[in-house]
Amino acid sequence: MTGRSDSVGGGGRRRGSPQVVAVTGASGGIGRASAVAFARQGAAVALLARGRTGLEAAAAEVRAAGGTALLVPTDMADPDQVDKAVALIEEELGPIDVWVNVAFTSVFSPFEQITAEEYRRVTEVSYLGYVYATMAVLPRMKERHHGTIVHVGSALAYRGIPLQTAYCGAKHAIQGFHEALRCELLHDKSTVKVTMVQMPAVNTPQFSWVLSRLPRRPQPVPPIYQPEVAARAVVYAAEHPSRREYWVGGSTAATLAANAVAPGLLDRYLARTGISSQQTQEPQPGDAPKNLWAPADRGEDFGAHGRFDERSTYLSPQLWASHHHGLLGAALAASAALLARVLLSPRAVRS
Repeated sequence: MTGRSDSVGGGGRRRGSPQVVAVTGASGGIGRASAVAFARQGAAVALLARGRTGLEAAAAEVRAAGGTALLVPTDMADPDQVDKAVALIEEELGPIDVWVNVAFTSVFSPFEQITAEEYRRVTEVSYLGYVYATMAVLPRMKERHHGTIVHVGSALAYRGIPLQTAYCGAKHAIQGFHEALRCELLHDKSTVKVTMVQMPAVNTPQFSWVLSRLPRRPQPVPPIYQPEVAARAVVYAAEHPSRREYWVGGSTAATLAANAVAPGLLDRYLARTGISSQQTQEPQPGDAPKNLWAPADRGEDFGAHGRFDERSTYLSPQLWASHHHGLLGAALAASAALLARVLLSPRAVRS
């Protein structure tokens, strides 16, 4: 991807104009890191989130990275706001080339301590927000025969864990929605693409601002990856959207493989370890911010990173392998052919 659009006519964009990318949840975490990654390629980036403080800081980073930024304060749980946001983006920046669904909220809590209203809110933001955004942007893309939608998922789209029933439910729902929508687009032979990126534990501000009823501060389960690793995967998925999904991080691949082979065994393992592994030894502050009903970044910019920089990595060999599976396959085939030639050589046969 060059950050420039090659489309002509469809939607009225001229050849060589900046690519238009919209990112939800852009005020922090994976959304913010992804917005900056697209900006480095010269894209015009629409930033959607509720918190203006985080949006303004993200916009400054996008501009510093070489992109154009458009702030679009939006509650993704409100379909009317989402419709208006899509219309505004296309009016201000032009036809949307890439839409990235990231925005979410959650509750860290045992299931029995979550209220019905809280569960509904998590579902509306973290699942229906993806649906509403896709409803708003997909018809425009189909009319132009051009566009890509990237759903940011999680290993928890396949494997539920304790203390995150609302989040896991939303991610499982997104997975089913993604698969069904992809089948419809394939049936229609549409040139619009949809793909999904399943993420590992990432060092984002969610562990500081998600509503928590845990006695100790929540934490991601190691290994922990920096948001920039996730952002690289999002940009790559937008460049190569024909693949139905991407897995990021060795932990994601291992978790999904184990769940496919022995889900019952994994249930018991997580029952023993999943509660303590998601909490630090620090008590949960009584005045911790909560972003469930309102933005947590009012007056404070949390940035893309969370509190776990010292324990997080920018490297993911699995991600590199996922992006270069063709090269690896060719190398393995060449190695196998060379080994066969050695083993079948006359000298090897005589010995």
